[in-house]
Amino acid sequence: MIALIRTRTLNALRADLAKAEATIKAARVKGEQHELERDLANAATARAEATAETLQTKLTRANDELCLLKGELGALRGQSLLDTEDRQALRMLLRTARKQSNRADHVYLLYRSGDLHSVHATRDAAQITAETEGAPQDGWAARAASRSPEPPPSEVPWLIWPVPLGGVR
Repeated sequence: MIALIRTRTLNALRADLAKAEATIKAARVKGEQHELERDLANAATARAEATAETLQTKLTRANDELCLLKGELGALRGQSLLDTEDRQALRMLLRTARKQSNRADHVYLLYRSGDLHSVHATRDAAQITAETEGAPQDGWAARAASRSPEPPPSEVPWLIWPVPLGGVR
């Protein structure tokens, strides 16, 4: 059997074949492009995942550093408060030292009925001690710094006697 095909049909079939081959070729090119795009997307995904891991690691380190710095900040705030308290204490010590640098040139002996009762840095301290020991406010005498007492100390119930420091005057 011999098949008879008309030229026009043959040309149509050849044209359809050429179109099909062109479509196949275009599909292969598109497939290759899609494969290339897939490979690029996979590479980009891998890079993004690596970057995400790196950023996660950096975030963890930053959080650790933040916790450490918060602890240090708390310690520094506490230290700052201690430093402030220390400065206040130093100021008080300086004031006290300055006051003591103006030391008195006398000590005050407190006698009770002629016997030495106590020694004081100020006349007021001697008077307060005498009053707390029961001396009436006018029951004792204060003496000026002199060598001989006017009434003997044994005749006065309470006597404050200033004594110069640093040698006899």
